[in-house]
Amino acid sequence: MEQQWRFLRLLALGLTIACVAAQSHAQKKITVRVLDGRSGEKITPNNIEVHVNRKLANHVEFVTMNDDGTAELTLPADTTAFALRATYANSMEYYVNCDVGRQKDTSIETWFPVDDVLKDGVVMPDECHKSKDMQPASAKPGELVLYVRRRSVRDAIPNVLPN
Repeated sequence: MEQQWRFLRLLALGLTIACVAAQSHAQKKITVRVLDGRSGEKITPNNIEVHVNRKLANHVEFVTMNDDGTAELTLPADTTAFALRATYANSMEYYVNCDVGRQKDTSIETWFPVDDVLKDGVVMPDECHKSKDMQPASAKPGELVLYVRRRSVRDAIPNVLPN
């Protein structure tokens, strides 16, 4: 009888360790909707590049593009913040994220806290339009709404001309 109890205790301990290990490797899933910052219309980018935890490495492997134009991000469990850039023209050009659309340097990245997106959803600020007619988007928990616009000649000028 004593051997059976030892076996059951060892089995319970092993299952507990396995569950904890599985939870520590759990991935975080986020849905991304990309909208045109000037019209509010849905945009289907060629791809989305992801940076995690304030590191410069691009991670396109974290992204799955869906048929409906949304993207699914599967982030590692240890991700606390992420930044996104959507591409067009077969990944040769980056959209300008509209939260920095009026700044001189439009290549600045905005870092989104993963917990905020998972808990409440996040809608990126939109500085690309002047019209007050456009209805603001809303986000569900686990969703990020990314407003973008195509790069213009004006966006390239600050990077070419000396200060």
